Amino acid sequence: MSDLLLIALYALLGAGAAGALGAAALRVLRRRSVAVSLAVVVAVAVAAMLSGTLAVARAMFLSSHDLTVVTTVVAMAAAVSLGAALLLGRHVVLRCRELVRAASEFGEKGTFTPPAVPAPAELAALSRELVLTGERLAASRERERALETSRRELVAWISHDLRTPLAGLRAMSEALEDGVVADPARYHRQMRTEVERLNSMVTDLFELSRIHAGALSLSPARMSLRDLVGDALAGADALARQHGVRLAGGAVDRLPVEVDGKEMTRVLSNLLVNAIRHTPAEGTVAIAAERRADAVVLSVTDACGGIPEEDLPRVFDTGWRGSRARTPPSGAGLGLAIVRGIVEAHAGHADVRNVPGGCRFELTLPAPA
Repeated sequence: MSDLLLIALYALLGAGAAGALGAAALRVLRRRSVAVSLAVVVAVAVAAMLSGTLAVARAMFLSSHDLTVVTTVVAMAAAVSLGAALLLGRHVVLRCRELVRAASEFGEKGTFTPPAVPAPAELAALSRELVLTGERLAASRERERALETSRRELVAWISHDLRTPLAGLRAMSEALEDGVVADPARYHRQMRTEVERLNSMVTDLFELSRIHAGALSLSPARMSLRDLVGDALAGADALARQHGVRLAGGAVDRLPVEVDGKEMTRVLSNLLVNAIRHTPAEGTVAIAAERRADAVVLSVTDACGGIPEEDLPRVFDTGWRGSRARTPPSGAGLGLAIVRGIVEAHAGHADVRNVPGGCRFELTLPAPA
């Protein structure tokens, strides 16, 4: 047993010396090709075996013939191992160069096409990740283009919608100033209406800017959906009567939610106003609520006749109106964008889908614990 321990000690000392030299060589050559590193690793392994064998041979006084045999065997193994390492290194280097070339084209064209030849698992995983990154970048660029289009449309529409009431106010004020108005009271009422329209638009712009800047401050409290729906229905009742539209939603269950009451009332009001304006007379706008798993879903269904399928993904975009109309009743296209922003600030999400005769807006909010 003591001889075996002594052999192990001499072998460890010899192999350790070769390992230390190999580690130093790898540190010096760490910026070189991976093929060089593989060759060094193989050389270290063979040298460690040879040095350990030589150390044990000298300590145990092996014959010169036996030492020559062992050395020859190790040398042949070293030659074969080194050749295999160089072949492997060359294969890895070629695959790396192909990957670098594909990555370079990725930077120029914006799309990544992985090399067609087989590659080691790590390089193949890197290629797959670059493909996914390319897809995410393409989606991001598409979203950015859509947002830029929405911004341009918003600026154009807001400019028009601001200019129209301002022009009316100017004309009415000049008429009053010149004393050519037969019914000043009617002009005053109209001027007040235009001012309220301007104030509403500016308020929406300010709210949307807070949402986009992440400055929307919420004060969530536990409350019943029935109370929220009741307040929203009461606020929209006058507009519904004016348009001859029926409102339905008085039977909403008392489902608890934890939301900012003021902001969620604004959300429901925007949805109801939008639904009433697009529902023909004698139509119905209905609010419903239900519990689904760990969420509460609040829906507003109208009778607008439906939204074209190609427009559904853009409904909540800033500035979207669904038509090229520039008339003031069409609004500035901010209401639904505000709805989505407030709902997402509550860790929920807003969706829209067509139903027979109209469309349904669904607000999914997390259910309180």
